Amino acid sequence: MTWNALKLPILMGAVLTTFVVGLLLYVSDFAVYLGDNPTTCNNCHVMDAVYEGWFHSSHRLWTTCNDCHTPHALIPKYFVKARSGFNHVSAFTLGHLPVPLRAKESTKKIIQENCLRCHLDTVESVADGQMDADRYCFECHRTVAHGERGISILPYQDKGSYLSFSEEGN
Repeated sequence: MTWNALKLPILMGAVLTTFVVGLLLYVSDFAVYLGDNPTTCNNCHVMDAVYEGWFHSSHRLWTTCNDCHTPHALIPKYFVKARSGFNHVSAFTLGHLPVPLRAKESTKKIIQENCLRCHLDTVESVADGQMDADRYCFECHRTVAHGERGISILPYQDKGSYLSFSEEGN
């Protein structure tokens, strides 16, 4: 086949791909995911209990989901949002949604950095600058940002087990 004969199928394929991607971005209201509105995170019913807990917590006055769950530098923030979005879409599409939802190790580190970013003075005062490096803040302060686990007035309340495998005896 000559180059001239390949131009039309390649061009049509590119146009069709661009159209499909554009349509998917439009239908999914993709632009809303670029912002910081917490209701966006609550688009999926599995986030109801988490959102409800945050909404009734004191953190609601000062933070959004991204303040705690993404880095604050522009490029790392959108890299994490893109990676998380891909993971979320894949899990929902393929039906591999873990119950209960748990933060990955990389996310735990981001959350810890953000806890310290906002509360470093308090941590230094309370812990005399010697914070327990082997623990995350949220291990002791788990209910601060999201309230008690599994509590929701909404119909999709997370009723999953919150015991770790070692606590369950597995």
